[in-house]
Amino acid sequence: MIESCSITLHRPSTRGIARIHSSLSESKRSPTASTARTTNTGEVLASQPLKLRKQSKSIQSRISFTCTSLNMAPHGLTESAPASASAPSSGVGSAPRGSCVKVVSDTCSYEPDHILSSYTYENARVETTDDGEFVVHPTKSAFTFKTSTEVPKTGLMIVGWGGNNGSTLTATIAANKNNVTWSTRRGLQKSNYYGSVTQSSTVKLGIDAKGRDVYAPFGRVLPMVHPNDLVLGGWDINDANIGDAMERSKVLDYDLQQKVKEELKAYKPLPSIYYPDFIAANQGERANNLKQGMDKWQHVLEIQKDIREFKEKNGLDKVFVMWSANTERYAEIIPGVNDTADNLLKSIKESHSEVAPSTVFAVACILMGVVFINGAPQNTFVPGALELAEREKVFIGGDDFKSGQTKIKSVLAQFLVDAGIKPLSIVSYNHLGNNDGYNLSAPQQFRSKEISKSSVVDDVIASNQILFNKEVGDKVDHCIVIKYVPAVGDNKVAMDEYHSELMMGGRNNIAIHTVCEDSILAAPLIIDLVVVAELFGRVQFKREGSDEWEGFHSVLSVLSYWLKAPIHRRGEEPINGLNKQRMALENLFRAFLGMGPNNEMRLESRMA
Repeated sequence: MIESCSITLHRPSTRGIARIHSSLSESKRSPTASTARTTNTGEVLASQPLKLRKQSKSIQSRISFTCTSLNMAPHGLTESAPASASAPSSGVGSAPRGSCVKVVSDTCSYEPDHILSSYTYENARVETTDDGEFVVHPTKSAFTFKTSTEVPKTGLMIVGWGGNNGSTLTATIAANKNNVTWSTRRGLQKSNYYGSVTQSSTVKLGIDAKGRDVYAPFGRVLPMVHPNDLVLGGWDINDANIGDAMERSKVLDYDLQQKVKEELKAYKPLPSIYYPDFIAANQGERANNLKQGMDKWQHVLEIQKDIREFKEKNGLDKVFVMWSANTERYAEIIPGVNDTADNLLKSIKESHSEVAPSTVFAVACILMGVVFINGAPQNTFVPGALELAEREKVFIGGDDFKSGQTKIKSVLAQFLVDAGIKPLSIVSYNHLGNNDGYNLSAPQQFRSKEISKSSVVDDVIASNQILFNKEVGDKVDHCIVIKYVPAVGDNKVAMDEYHSELMMGGRNNIAIHTVCEDSILAAPLIIDLVVVAELFGRVQFKREGSDEWEGFHSVLSVLSYWLKAPIHRRGEEPINGLNKQRMALENLFRAFLGMGPNNEMRLESRMA
């Protein structure tokens, strides 16, 4: 048990601290919030004071925020007319196309095809002494970010396109592009992208003159791909067209299905690869649309050919590939087979039995510079695949879409631990009746899902050595059950119990019952993963003193908000706390605009 501790704070000298912009070379951000005012045209101008050390005056960093009325066609937004033709001009100018935020600051400049920002990243390096003292050394690093504002024509190829997720996503995009409405027993319904962070959530920019928070649409803080503009394609082991696949999945309302069915019937998945040992035997009855043979290197070449032809046929600038197919069993990590990039490539060429279909797709994409994201729980990214992605400098993301029960678990476990309450056990029970549940009814495929779902609280437990240590216990009993019940269809039923210890030996039980429409929750995640991955592909950074522009690390861990078991750089630990994941996204977006991290200090209202 930790009985006492002390913290020593060592402040770094100003010598050697990274600086980029000459007008800010002697400045230090004050901990005040951005303030904002709204003009007659609906534009919001926010100012962020920068307190100068050597000057008595302050310089103002302004943010221009213009939002338009929401209308889903053609790109989800239609500009509103000005409130008055004679409304006063802000003098700020317009934001880049596709964005409604413009920062006017010495830390941010707008060029014809990119945004250039300077940013000082502040952190702290901590040493723990033998007597329990924490010695803190604040650190600073300076970066220049360059974000291209040219949004490319983007395609998405889904492995398992004819599954519930792929067909639901395709129908949703078709409905939104055409402003489809339909009737249910609840009344008239309108197409939307609820459940998507990039399309239906907001980001705090600052406060207005009255101290009220000002928010901008997440997807318009920076220029990003709109889902209505995505060109869809993909593969499936079943030959059903996407219209028939949508009907088979029984996810969307009947009236909606009838309005998009004819368009979706024109979409047919390409033949996929099928290695029966990796998925449940019960999936064999669906497998009638397969690439020939078992030559795995030939399959790599055929997948690459499919991607090239899809890109050329549709005139695309970028293509992303998403695994939304069946959960595979875990692949065994075997020295000499999949432990290094070269060994993995050799094993694929030899058609080694322990190379999974998802890994074949991943390698095909990596070798041609195409981003691959794994939405299922299996270990697609074996060590050799990770090394190959790093070597080729290609983004990868995974594993396993985080849509319902696990998302709640990552929030609730964090809440309990942060409140000083000790979770003793977490028991999660699920049953569902879609094909995902059918596949997971096989023991080896369930084991992949069990591993994925159980790791979500690991970093939360590790964060609190008062509640979790060798003396009082450093583990949480974590039990996960998944059952296949055809009657409930795509409605995943989840029941969770959190049994915790309170002070003085007290006990606390929290029981949660949820019914989630599995595919309707997962489809928006696919949108967000592609939209954010594409954006990060347009961002480069330069370190202080370097002339070389670099890209982000191949393991795109910023996607972890949408994934149950985030892959991470070798030697590092994943972050599973949902609030931390969201905070990282917001603050990276702000950094690309030269703005400091968002905080809730609210000193302007807390200090006399």
